[in-house]
Amino acid sequence: MRRPRSGGAALVALGWVGLTACSAATPAADPATRAPSSTEAAAPSTTATTTATTTSVPSGIGIGPGTQADYVVEPQPAPGSCHYRTEGGDPLPDPRCTPGAVNPQVTQADIGSTICLSGWTATVRPPEGVTGPEKAGSALAYGYTGPFSTGEYDHLIPLELGGDPNDTANLWVEPNEDPAAASTHNTKDDLEARLRDLVCAGSLTLADAQAAIATDWVAAARQFGS
Repeated sequence: MRRPRSGGAALVALGWVGLTACSAATPAADPATRAPSSTEAAAPSTTATTTATTTSVPSGIGIGPGTQADYVVEPQPAPGSCHYRTEGGDPLPDPRCTPGAVNPQVTQADIGSTICLSGWTATVRPPEGVTGPEKAGSALAYGYTGPFSTGEYDHLIPLELGGDPNDTANLWVEPNEDPAAASTHNTKDDLEARLRDLVCAGSLTLADAQAAIATDWVAAARQFGS
């Protein structure tokens, strides 16, 4: 993407459906069939409580399962149950489907050996064999009908800011607002790099960066630049 625009340019090829409550698909609704999601982490449990004591999590954001030795394809929300929002022509995810989730193995104390270490994100990124089917399911959930070549399967809280690698609550098909786009690169990608630089320079806390991009990445791009 390019820098967020003030104009109200329409998103390309979005499949809009009526606003309804976001509901999970049948497989996702059964917590016994999947790894704990960010929403499950919010429920009282020994595991979630233990993790939360070492992970500073902004309000409204969940704690994901974290880095896995072997990732599996996660169930996606039901088709048509998630709805894009727009701000100045730029896309925002449905907060009921994609509120964001953090990787509990990344904390403010260890950013030097995780997100600020060159090449670290490649060590935690799920393989395409997992993200490909997930992207197709997410597109159905959001009603996305645009080309996959320009629509990114995006981590709302990016890996370089300690976002969970494969929690459904942290992933969505992000439409490219540029009609002439030839790849999935977009303005949010530039913002992610900018926020990482600020965090690694000590100018912004990890939790503040996570909250800013998960709450409204378009507003964050205006505030911090991209």
